[in-house]
Amino acid sequence: MTSSIMYITSEDNGIIKTVKQLEKRRYRQKSKQYMIEGIRIIKDAIENEKSLEYIIFCEELYKNKDADEIIEILLHKGIKVYQVPTSLFIKLADTQTPQGILGILSMEDYQIEEIFKTSNGLFLVLDRIQDPGNLGTMIRTADAAGFDAVVLSKGCVDLYNLKTIRSTMGSIFHMPIIHMEETIGILELLREQNIHIITTSLDTKYYYDEIDYTKKVAIVIGNEGNGVEKEVIDLSDSVVKIPMIGCAESLNASVASSIVMYEAVRQRRNQKIFKI
Repeated sequence: MTSSIMYITSEDNGIIKTVKQLEKRRYRQKSKQYMIEGIRIIKDAIENEKSLEYIIFCEELYKNKDADEIIEILLHKGIKVYQVPTSLFIKLADTQTPQGILGILSMEDYQIEEIFKTSNGLFLVLDRIQDPGNLGTMIRTADAAGFDAVVLSKGCVDLYNLKTIRSTMGSIFHMPIIHMEETIGILELLREQNIHIITTSLDTKYYYDEIDYTKKVAIVIGNEGNGVEKEVIDLSDSVVKIPMIGCAESLNASVASSIVMYEAVRQRRNQKIFKI
């Protein structure tokens, strides 16, 4: 099935209005759609066979050796492709130096019960993470470290924020990401599966590398400013910290999560659970 390029010149066009509305979290949640922008992430979406609804591109801005190939692939797949002038694309773009291509995708709905059936027993639980760059980096690191899923509590920044998406560097297409309500409910569900809950906090005597990560574990990272809530601490099986040798009081949340996740990788490699 092939389609042809369609041209849009007016910002009053329904497609353009829809894309503008997707800047708002409320509309994204209502429509179950979101926007991605840039050549690399569009290629990632194609390679991972994600459900692209349509593409908008600007020929004047779209200067890349892969440009024609990407458009041809999309047209061959029957995905709608719209071309717009520079002035209109700039109004839609989120970046200061746009590459001239963006896409609209449908959100994916993962169920944690399905992931339990095939999991390696590695979960990352994020409790009210507020910075989109942190969230995206944590998802990317969890993907690299071989985690089964990232679970987001209700208070987390929107996954489909464009800064979050860029920070994942395409891992949003590889890593199952599950939205749940309260962190306590998430942890109770994990414990029913005999998953050991490991929470990071400065208020503990145990260090992160003193815990066994070779069994099923869920690592909990709390809000950047306030950490995890007391109720989360109370429900945890282990509470750990990262040694602070210098004068800094704490680490960036995404850095801290990376250190702990890769301790799980190290231990599992040593036990031949992970083979790299």
